[in-house]
Amino acid sequence: MEDDGERSSIVISLIENRAKEVGMAAFNLRSASLDLSQYIETSGSYQNTQTLLQFYDPMVIIVPPNKLAADGMGGVSELADKFCGHIRKVVMARGCFDDTKGAVLVKSLAAKEPSALSLETYYKQYYLCLAAAAATIKWIEAEKGLIVTNHSLSVTFNGSFDHMSIDATSVHNLEIIEPFHSSLLGTTSKKRSLFQMLKTTKTIGGTRLLRANLLQPLKDTETINTRLDCLDELMKNEQLFFGLTQVLRKFPKETDRVLCNFCFKPKKVTNEVMGVDNFKKSQVLISNIIVLKTTLDALPLLGKVLKDASCFLLSNVFRTVCENEDYSTIRNRICEVFDEDVLHARVPFVARTQQCFAVKAGIDGLLDIARRTFCDTSEAIHNLANKYREEFGLPNLKLSFNNKQGFYFSIPQKDAQGKLTSKFIQVVKHGNHLHCTSLELASLNVRNKSAAGECYIRTELCLEALVDAIREDVTTLTLLAEALCLLDMMVNSFAQTISSKPLDRYTRPQFTDDGPLAIDSGRHPILETIHHEFVSNGIFISEASNMLIVMGPNMSGKSTYLQQVCLTVILAQIGCYVPACFATIRIVDRIFTRMGSTDSLESNSSTFMTEMKETAFIMQNVTPRSLVVMDELGRATSSADGFSIAWSCCEKLLSIKAYTIFATHMENLSELATLYPNVRILHFDVDVLNKRLDFKFKLKDGPRHIPHYGLLLAEVAGLPRSVIDTAQCITSKITQTERKRMEVNCEQHHQLQMIYRAAQRLLCLKYSSQPEDAIRQALQNLKESYLDGTV
Repeated sequence: MEDDGERSSIVISLIENRAKEVGMAAFNLRSASLDLSQYIETSGSYQNTQTLLQFYDPMVIIVPPNKLAADGMGGVSELADKFCGHIRKVVMARGCFDDTKGAVLVKSLAAKEPSALSLETYYKQYYLCLAAAAATIKWIEAEKGLIVTNHSLSVTFNGSFDHMSIDATSVHNLEIIEPFHSSLLGTTSKKRSLFQMLKTTKTIGGTRLLRANLLQPLKDTETINTRLDCLDELMKNEQLFFGLTQVLRKFPKETDRVLCNFCFKPKKVTNEVMGVDNFKKSQVLISNIIVLKTTLDALPLLGKVLKDASCFLLSNVFRTVCENEDYSTIRNRICEVFDEDVLHARVPFVARTQQCFAVKAGIDGLLDIARRTFCDTSEAIHNLANKYREEFGLPNLKLSFNNKQGFYFSIPQKDAQGKLTSKFIQVVKHGNHLHCTSLELASLNVRNKSAAGECYIRTELCLEALVDAIREDVTTLTLLAEALCLLDMMVNSFAQTISSKPLDRYTRPQFTDDGPLAIDSGRHPILETIHHEFVSNGIFISEASNMLIVMGPNMSGKSTYLQQVCLTVILAQIGCYVPACFATIRIVDRIFTRMGSTDSLESNSSTFMTEMKETAFIMQNVTPRSLVVMDELGRATSSADGFSIAWSCCEKLLSIKAYTIFATHMENLSELATLYPNVRILHFDVDVLNKRLDFKFKLKDGPRHIPHYGLLLAEVAGLPRSVIDTAQCITSKITQTERKRMEVNCEQHHQLQMIYRAAQRLLCLKYSSQPEDAIRQALQNLKESYLDGTV
């Protein structure tokens, strides 16, 4: 396969049955992996499928012929048309979706690993995704002309559901991959997404691994802590950190793609049937082996740096990769055929020369002849350039090369003086230079390319036995690719991001199974890089106080706070430090967000209907271990209906016991705290000075009534004074009665709130890791504050 750069290399098949079950097979051509998922769709909009499609970002979606789906469902084929218009859609006959054939294929192609040995248990349970796998593999063989090597494929069943799930709407709302706006109002700074902030990886595989982790963070605390232990060592050991940074640069950017390419072998009929360029196919194969050799040459340097590493992750890479003799064996086999000095090069003509002279001289006589022709034509091209410099008085004429055009001339415009001799043809302006060629150069280009092509074909014939030998160790190469991608993400992304911040700005998070979500002095990971005086805010949610209602005027910081909490949890669960003084996280299985107020013209939904669809999805899928953030629910309809919907949704979430943060302008919602002791009211501090709002962006405990803040903002916006005065009279009459009733309710339930807060603090002390004396002192303080009525 050719290098597709950072473009997607994933092929997906989708099939569903009438029971609303969907089977998905995602084949990654870059990493030679197959992810199989089977699940039940709970919504007519196929939210689960949309989330997985956003995660995989496929280049092709394969579906069976469209037919009427189950009641209320549009069908996966319609989904592919509606939400994935930029992705190529392929319709294959239903006979290609054969679960029996899929089971046989998966069993024969899966790598010999413990996770793939018990495939028999999956046959009946996952028949839909096995059927999708059969269609995917059939398409790859037919379209790409590739056959997957037996026992080379990394296969996972329902792999995506072993991670935290973040639906497509939440990915957008939290700005995980793409930001809402490219620049912030009032600043020259460019706003970035979380992915763009962390994207300092050096390899394509590392970048894709980072994206996958952000879209589906980990749930396994052991794996998370293993990554955090690695970061601890990298932050404490500067020599190890900088050593790894330097040595990882020696591995080619496309290493993971090349290593996994050996899992595939081309069909013998491919060239004749599909008309593929023989030269190109041979060139890609040679280039792959050169990249492999360059990678294996750098392994001893990696081993030298990792030798004294103590954390499990780095020491495991050293033990399983750097000390693995299989890699030395592969390198020795390559060096039997390849010249010792051959290395991967990114400069086009240097790369072409390396490929032509990769195999040692004397192995193939016809190859040696083709090389001489290649050298002669290359020399003739350089002589021609020298001739033109002297003949036409162009001392700055430069001979350039690219893979598409071959050799061409580049002449500064000032030297050409507005005209060139007729010998130069195909003249194109390129910046301050003119790019052109000549008939003589075009003729030599053809001969040079032909000689290089002959070199490629003869070299491929010399490499047949070597390639077969490499394919025998394909699982070893896959392991190397995964290790390098993980190191790239840990060192060049996580460690690099943390080390670029001031000391102690990021801290290691702790994890509990049933403890609180507690963050002290947390900051927004993206906005703090833009606003250097960013105001930090903490959070504390526990089983005893699982809902926070955050109140405050417009622009006081509510939406930023909601986003900040979610992004901090995501950073923690991918195994990275978080921007806070302290953080302890209860593992989250799903993040749900309901933010923003926009309509959806594509689905013919108003702002309110879009809001209700998103809320319905949350209510149908939320679990006790979910994190739910809702911003201004119910504001897109009438006040009474909006308030009643917001109240009932809060009661539903309270009954499920999910950790919930609810931002609202509806002051009446604070009455929830009088009925439910596990509701806590917070507000963002704002001062009113000379009828102007002075935002402090600091979160404080309890409710606070700021009269007519909407009218103050309206006046700043330029609404006529007469309109403001009339509105002020009306709102004063409306709110006076309500405020008195709320004060009475709060007084009546004050004692119950005190008891509940005392119980909440006792629960926190239960999970405390402080010494016994400190806990005794905390109990004494709690007793005193309870008796004083200040708990």
